[in-house]
Amino acid sequence: MKKRTFLKTSSIMVGGIVLSRLVACKSAPKTHLKNWAENLEYSAENVYYPKNVEEVQEIVKKCDSLKALGSRHSFNTIADSSENQISLKDFNKVVSLDKKANTVTVEGGIQYGELAPYLEENGYALHNLASLPHISVVGACATATHGSGVKNGNLSTAVTAFEFVNAEGEVINLSKEKDGEKFNGAVVGLGALGVITKITLALQPSFKMKQVVYRNLPMSALEKNFETIMSSGYSVSLFTDWKNKNINEVWVKSKVEEDDATEIPAALFGAKLATQNLHPIEEISAENCTEQLGIPGVWYERMPHFKMGFTPSAGKELQSEYFVPIEHGYEAMMAIEKLHEKVSPHIFISEIRAIQADDLWMSPCYNQTCVAIHTTWKQEVDVVMGILPLFEEQLAPFNARPHWAKLFTMDATVLQGRIGKLNDFKALVKEYDPKGKFQNEFLKKNLS
Repeated sequence: MKKRTFLKTSSIMVGGIVLSRLVACKSAPKTHLKNWAENLEYSAENVYYPKNVEEVQEIVKKCDSLKALGSRHSFNTIADSSENQISLKDFNKVVSLDKKANTVTVEGGIQYGELAPYLEENGYALHNLASLPHISVVGACATATHGSGVKNGNLSTAVTAFEFVNAEGEVINLSKEKDGEKFNGAVVGLGALGVITKITLALQPSFKMKQVVYRNLPMSALEKNFETIMSSGYSVSLFTDWKNKNINEVWVKSKVEEDDATEIPAALFGAKLATQNLHPIEEISAENCTEQLGIPGVWYERMPHFKMGFTPSAGKELQSEYFVPIEHGYEAMMAIEKLHEKVSPHIFISEIRAIQADDLWMSPCYNQTCVAIHTTWKQEVDVVMGILPLFEEQLAPFNARPHWAKLFTMDATVLQGRIGKLNDFKALVKEYDPKGKFQNEFLKKNLS
């Protein structure tokens, strides 16, 4: 089983019905789309695949209820709909590269794995990437998906502007420069404001990176050195199976200057430098992992854990993730460690990362640098859903918040009490979707 690996989803042939200038792809009975891990079957009978903004507008106007569907990497029902879904997978081109403003504008369906090589060819890079490069840019930004780095904001912090179609079918443009707080409220929009058709990202000059892996870091070393260890590279990940109070692997990714001759330390607070490439789960082959051993490479070939040039197709899994303020990172880990006997038999691996504070209303890192405790579970749905309340109970003293697109059982009133700008966000949603066209059961349950 691979950490955050893909599954081959069923190839679904759907019947077409011509509606004006667009095609509505209607799923045959009992062949609904599934998410990539196949733990979730979407409910929508109709799935639309537009190729331009005008088709998106027509679809929005025709549907009374509609949800946008990204690359289907969510483990919960945030993108589900009982009626209609719209996928922009065929609307995935680079619109423009502004070398004066150092930004790129892309269509709503593009994935990071498609965008990154284009940026590198033009001498640019993004500040951060997630573990998997195969996720859609819009879906990742709308759910505050993140990479790692004490000084790196989540993926949505790169957004400088975006275009979306509201519930009336109108094209709306918001930008960081012109729309201030409204923009901050809308970026992590959870699909509640409309269908994002274009998005603009801030860029930086291309750079090279290297990564090394250290094995067997005692958890005790984190007690007094947690933030030091989490700051030991541009991006740092701790992997543990919660056995023996041990961090199995520490992945340290660092920027490389042209004349860099820095010697790689042989140890990190007691953890030993690996001498071969490793998978986050050591018994799995590392062939699909990005290059390690301190060998320099371009940014997009080091920041993700997994290579862009392959389509993994093994295993089934579930994922959960909780964010806590970084000052409570070690305590939160120790709180979860108390559950090791219940957790260890049912997981593949947990990953701990840090993410810089931001000013985006619905981001778990709003006004606070966070540590995220991510767990890749075996696909034992009933068992996992029974353990998650224990996770949440242990993390309650730290006001933990869940990842919007992963599994959680937190009571809605508790979750809402931890979102400082919730009422402002609700007002923003009402402005662009007064009748609830883009609402679904997930949003109604957790945010109403």
